[in-house]
Amino acid sequence: MGKITNGVKGRIFTKEGKIRKSFVAFLVIVLLFSVYCIIENNILTVREFEIVSEKLPEDFSGYRIAQVSDLHNKEFGKNNKRLLEKLEDLSPDIILITGDIVDSMKTDMEAALEFCKKAVVIAPTYYVNGNHESAIEDYLEFEGALRGLGVTVLRNQCVELSKGSETVNLIGIDDPTFTYVNGKRLETLVSDKGYNILMSHRPELFEMYVNAGVDLVFCGHAHGGQFRIPFIGGIVAPNQGFFPKYDSGLYNDGNTNMVVSRGLGNSIIPIRLNNEPEIIIVEIKNK
Repeated sequence: MGKITNGVKGRIFTKEGKIRKSFVAFLVIVLLFSVYCIIENNILTVREFEIVSEKLPEDFSGYRIAQVSDLHNKEFGKNNKRLLEKLEDLSPDIILITGDIVDSMKTDMEAALEFCKKAVVIAPTYYVNGNHESAIEDYLEFEGALRGLGVTVLRNQCVELSKGSETVNLIGIDDPTFTYVNGKRLETLVSDKGYNILMSHRPELFEMYVNAGVDLVFCGHAHGGQFRIPFIGGIVAPNQGFFPKYDSGLYNDGNTNMVVSRGLGNSIIPIRLNNEPEIIIVEIKNK
């Protein structure tokens, strides 16, 4: 009888031991996954593109454009020190901010303004709004503060960028949550003869940009599809749904190139997977 009892106890202890080991293994996996997510969501990557065009004036060949998108009040170091240092190291000719620099659910306008205050020292800085800016009550006050810092705010407007004796056109349009810009209205901002660069928060409107004759577009909004599957792409993006068509990288149709930034911060979904925050650098060259 004693031997039988010991055998039963042994089996019980073995079963409890397996459960304990499985639980510990689960905790280790959760811990490692959490550490991985924290590291990945705070890494700053730089992705570079080269765009070649016969339309580009010769003086602009080698012109470097930095894009910052969807910061959502995230900070990389105190007062975004790491982000600003990275931008300075990249030596851009201009910096484009393509919307959602603040987050409507955890709005910190002072943090966003502090970043912009230092960005304009690095290079001339241009801004268009995103859908999150439309949801904050004091947006017009925020926009005025940006202008006061020297940021050029483009609201369905076009300005000329100069280099040497030549110019290109920089257009900025509102997010549709402010004032929807249809194709005909955009066409009035596009020059028939010059090289046209467009800042817009929304990549899903690519067909409209193509039809308007834009040469180069900078967009954000898609957050890289939030969770990315290797060789497949992003899983979900705002206003595009599951497996979005325009989630990250360079897209081309005819003479129109569109660069979609994965962005820097998060909003509704607090983490991103296989989808590091990024600064975009585009160097445009004359063919």
